[in-house]
Amino acid sequence: MDEPLPLSGLAAQLCRHALDLALPPRCLACGATVDAQGTLCARCWRGLSFLGPPWCRCCGLPFELEYEDGGLCGACLARKPAFDQARAALAYDDVSKRLILGFKHGDRLHGARPFATWMLRAAGAGTDGADLIAPVPLHRLRLWRRRYNQSALLARWIGCLAGVPVVNDLMVRTRPTRSQGGLTRAGRRRNVRGALAVRPSRAAQVEGAHVVLVDDVLTTGATVGEAARMLRRAGAVRVDVLTLARVL
Repeated sequence: MDEPLPLSGLAAQLCRHALDLALPPRCLACGATVDAQGTLCARCWRGLSFLGPPWCRCCGLPFELEYEDGGLCGACLARKPAFDQARAALAYDDVSKRLILGFKHGDRLHGARPFATWMLRAAGAGTDGADLIAPVPLHRLRLWRRRYNQSALLARWIGCLAGVPVVNDLMVRTRPTRSQGGLTRAGRRRNVRGALAVRPSRAAQVEGAHVVLVDDVLTTGATVGEAARMLRRAGAVRVDVLTLARVL
C-alpha cells in the first residue's frame, strides 16, 4: 500500500494542480498545451536535433564519419581555440531557435532546468573534475535592458545538477560590443577582442583551476574563445565550454 503524502507534499501538489488549471503548461517551443511545465510537445521534441559523437574533439562540430582516435575539424586545425573542449546539446535550427529566443528574450525562464539537463548529457565527462562553472557575462547596459543573463541561469542549473560551484561574477565585460550577427569570423574576433576580463577579486579562484564556461549559442566560438583566452592568462589550467546549441 502506498504511503500517504505528507501534508506539505500534498499541499504543494494541490498548489501545482491549481496553478496548472489557471495557467495551463505550455510547450517551451511552440506554446501548445502540454502535461507539465518545462516540457515540449511531441511534435517539437521530434523536431529537435540533439548532437553527439562523432565530433571534433575540440569544438564539438559533428562529423559524418567516426575517427579512431578522435580528430579535429578544419577550423580547429587552422586555428586552435583557447578552450580545451566545447560541447553543445542541440543544432541551432528553426526549432531550437524558437526555444532559445523564447528563453533569451521572452521570459520563458522555466526552460533553464531541462536545458541544463540536456547540456550536461552533451558534456559527458566534461564537467568531471571541474573546479567551478561560470557564465559568459553580459555588459551591464545589455543586462539592464534584458533584465537577466540567460547564460547565468543555465550555469546555475548546471552547477546544481553537477554539484560544481557556480561563480556568476567570475568574468566581466569591460566594454559594450555590437551584436555579433552579420559579422564574419574575423570580424567577430575583432569585436570581442579585449572586451572580456577576469574580475580582479576572483583572480585567485582562477589560478590553477578547471573552469567550465557556459553560454547559450556557439557560432564561430569568438566570444567563448576570448573568454577562455583571458582565463588562461589568469592561470586556468583547463577551460571547457558548454552551450545549449551551436550553429553548424
